[in-house]
Amino acid sequence: MTDRGRYAVDVQVEAVYLPTQSNPTERRYAFAYTVTIRNTGAVDVTLLTRHWIITDAEGRVQEVRGEGVVGQQPRIAPGESFRYTSGTLIETPVGSMHGSYRMQASDGVEFDAAIDAFRLADPRTVH
Repeated sequence: MTDRGRYAVDVQVEAVYLPTQSNPTERRYAFAYTVTIRNTGAVDVTLLTRHWIITDAEGRVQEVRGEGVVGQQPRIAPGESFRYTSGTLIETPVGSMHGSYRMQASDGVEFDAAIDAFRLADPRTVH
């Protein structure tokens, strides 16, 4: 949850390994992640930008910054949610992602909505 009361956004992420798009021989591990952004605050919010930090098991870090998500800057009303799916590639079968969204409330206030760390893992390598 980010901020309290008036400006509050909850972000949940589910990640899955994509074996058909991966090639372990070439150190290419593909993952899809589905994000649900729920406005738990009191005013409409618009997602302006994203910032992801993607880390593989060998400590290599990729940072991704950009406008919106999947080509959109969704406006989310109180009690509503926006859901999208995207993907990433890493060089190891296990890694993690975390980050934040820059949000703007309908009254012009901007704030960051944290995205807690989540695991990227080829299920064949995790016991």
